[in-house]
Amino acid sequence: MFTVHAIDAEALDSVRRSRKDVSGNAPEPWVAEGGEPLRCCLRDARPGEHMLLFGYEPALPAGTPYREIGAVFAHTEPCAGPAGPGYPADWRTRPQVLRAYDARGWIHPSTRVHDGTDPVGALEAVLAHPEVVRVDSRNVAYGCYMFTVTR
Repeated sequence: MFTVHAIDAEALDSVRRSRKDVSGNAPEPWVAEGGEPLRCCLRDARPGEHMLLFGYEPALPAGTPYREIGAVFAHTEPCAGPAGPGYPADWRTRPQVLRAYDARGWIHPSTRVHDGTDPVGALEAVLAHPEVVRVDSRNVAYGCYMFTVTR
């Protein structure tokens, strides 16, 4: 059993309010063409939706050498969040990197790429390692953060 986490609402509110991302850059306004992965509600954007494109760094323990910043899309205004629990439906067939982390925030060797045929099984296999405390799903081509999974 696992829980999927979208980008934290407080982090999103901070970007929307301050108009600055984690690097101090202004978010780029964006009108969806359709299919852009929204990290606020864990679904693909529909054509015409208003979004922001900005740099995001998932929180990891202090001192880890594995911190990463990547570009993400989120709605310009707060939304209702994910439609439900579990693996995001729009992304089930999308190959992803499942980057596993231990309690120190170090990458665990169970990290893998899944091909989109059984994302739930791939996640369960990674989480079967007791040292793994979280898994970050990342886009294969761009390396961007998608969501976090915990037990």
